[in-house]
Amino acid sequence: MASVDSSWISWGVGVFLLKPLKWTLSNVLGDNKVPAEEVLVAVELLKEKAEEVYRLYQNSPLSSHPVVALSELSTLCAGSCPDERTFYLVLLQLQKEKRVTVLEQNGEKIVKFARGPHAKVSPVNDVDVGVYQLMQSEQLLSRKVESLSQEAVRYKEEARRACRAGKKQLALRSLKAKQRTEKRIEALHAKLDTVQGILDRIYASQTDQMVFNAYQAGVGALKLSMKDVTVEKAESLVDQIQELCDTQDEVSQTLAGGVTNGLDFDNEELEKELYILLQDTTKEPSDLPDNPHKTFDTDSVPNPRISDAELEAELEKLSLSEGDLVPSSKSPKRQLEPTL
Repeated sequence: MASVDSSWISWGVGVFLLKPLKWTLSNVLGDNKVPAEEVLVAVELLKEKAEEVYRLYQNSPLSSHPVVALSELSTLCAGSCPDERTFYLVLLQLQKEKRVTVLEQNGEKIVKFARGPHAKVSPVNDVDVGVYQLMQSEQLLSRKVESLSQEAVRYKEEARRACRAGKKQLALRSLKAKQRTEKRIEALHAKLDTVQGILDRIYASQTDQMVFNAYQAGVGALKLSMKDVTVEKAESLVDQIQELCDTQDEVSQTLAGGVTNGLDFDNEELEKELYILLQDTTKEPSDLPDNPHKTFDTDSVPNPRISDAELEAELEKLSLSEGDLVPSSKSPKRQLEPTL
C-alpha cells in the first residue's frame, strides 16, 4: 500500500493499520521471524473482498452517481466488512486497482467509483462535488419533509383529542400549527422538486455523454473496418463471383450430359420410330378370350310394344306345352300389363 494515497485515513486507524504492516515487512525481510500475535493479510482474499464490495455498490441505489459518502458506503458494506480495518483495507485495495478514489471535502470523506467494471476512476472534480452536494441537499430535504409530515399528523391528533375533551381553544391552536406545518411542507416540496429536476438533467446529460462516446467509438471502428473497402472493389468482387458462378453452371451441365462414346442420336428420328410403333400396336387384334356365354337372339326378346292379345296368346302356348293348364272358352280373359 506504499504507492496508495492513504492520507484520508484518520491518524488512529493509520497507526493501527499501516505502521504494523510496514514494521512486519521490515522484520520479515530482516530476520525471517514473524511474531505469533501479528496480523497478516491474505492478498488474494483481499482482492476477492474488494470485488465483492464493488459489485455490492454497483447493484445498490447509490450507484446512480459515482460519488458517495464514505459513511453511506460503510453502512452498505457492513455485511461484507464486519470491522473498520477490513473496510479500509478493501478501499485501499480498490484504490490500488484504480477503481475508487477517496477525497475529504469540508470535513466529510467522499468516495468516487469508476464508471465501469474495467474503467479507471478519474480524479474528483468540481462537477462531482457539486452533484454530491445536490444529492446531499435532496436527502436533507426529504428527511425534513418526512419529519414535518409526522409533526402535522401529531398536531392533528392533538386537535382531535382536545375537541373530544371540550377544549376548543386548544384544538384551534393545534389546527393552526398543523396548517403552518403543511405550508412549510409545500415550500420544501417545491425546493425538493427543483433539486430533483436538476439532478435528473445531470443524469440525462451523463447518459447523453456516454451515448455520444459510444457513437464516436463506433464511427472510429467503422472507419477502420472500411479502410480498404471501396465501391469499385466491391463491384469487381461481385463480377468475379458472377463469373465463377457461370463457370460452375457450365461445368455442371457438361458433367450432367455424360459420356456418349461417340454415338450421337437424332431426337426427331427417335420420335418418328416411336410413332410407327404406336400405330402398329393399334392395328393388331386384341388377344382377348372368347365369350363363354351364348349370344342372345335378338328376335327372341319380347318387344315391349306388343299388344295384350299377343301376350295372352303367348301365355296360352306356354300353358299347353307344359300340360298344366287347359284353355277354356268360358274362362275370363285376364288383362296383363306389359312390364317395363
